[in-house]
Amino acid sequence: MIVVMKSDATDEQVAHMIRRVRDMGLEPHIIEGTGRTVIACVGDERLKAPEGLAVGAGVEKVMPVRARYTIASREVKREPTVIELGRGSLGGSALGIIAGPCAVEGREMLLETAHAVKEAGAVALRGGAFKPRTDPYSFQGLGQEGLGYLAEAREATGLAVVAEVMAPEQVPVVARYADVLQVGARNMQNFVLLSAVGACNKPVLLKRGMSASLEEFLLAAEYILSRDNERVILCERGIRTFETFTRNTFAVAAVPALKAATHLPVIADPSHATGRADLVEAVSRAAVAAGADGLIIEVHPDPETALVDGQQSITPEAFAHLVESCRAVAEAVGRSL
Repeated sequence: MIVVMKSDATDEQVAHMIRRVRDMGLEPHIIEGTGRTVIACVGDERLKAPEGLAVGAGVEKVMPVRARYTIASREVKREPTVIELGRGSLGGSALGIIAGPCAVEGREMLLETAHAVKEAGAVALRGGAFKPRTDPYSFQGLGQEGLGYLAEAREATGLAVVAEVMAPEQVPVVARYADVLQVGARNMQNFVLLSAVGACNKPVLLKRGMSASLEEFLLAAEYILSRDNERVILCERGIRTFETFTRNTFAVAAVPALKAATHLPVIADPSHATGRADLVEAVSRAAVAAGADGLIIEVHPDPETALVDGQQSITPEAFAHLVESCRAVAEAVGRSL
């Protein structure tokens, strides 16, 4: 349930209601909206009587929340959450594009790519220093050395850095270098990791699991939100189906469905959704048209020699064309890029 405070409620009245919620054995989470404060009450409400909260000083009303993902729900917060990201933001009227190589392969390659995607209009640089690989003999990243290259690229370009974290023990070291912590599809339901990134004071980019329902996706985000980290970015990256023409199947309807269910920003990953460089631009346009708040695109200066996912990486020149193509779509649907 949620406790909606009156627009003129005092700080003392809000603090009193927070104490009352805790006395009931529930965990309060404060959500500051436009003109009102909402206290989301998280926990087992079945044996709790909300009547006592409803008569509290400064309380406008107490409402049940139908969704199991209480803090992520648009019932709790109507206006979209906007997350500042480098030179731009995600969740507002303007779209943001995150771009870069799947894996950090070396200093020169990364710096070349960072300058190119910045010139084309990206607001953040992606790059994996730790890579989860199905094949244990595949390249798995440069580790902390790669994080250092990402930090150097940020200094050189001003782009925010997005880097994946694979285990709870990696969170402190990745957080020292990256501006945004990415939780990959394989870890969407790694609840220990979700709690760890939630406790870190960094935005989190959460990718949908390849076989996860949208409710499971939102409940995974709730793990992060419940640790008082409100800066969660949802990423639709395609799901596993029987289709073999593409690496995954891009669920374009998931974008507006998520936007209707949650206030969190929603971006799309056409690179992983298709696994084919020749399809990335078209799917990017579809995501923007469907209402995505941004994109995350794999860009490599020489995809033929890429150590990871070269078949789905586009060149910097193709990325610049993609940005212009998506800009036209964004303007057509009342957004900007």
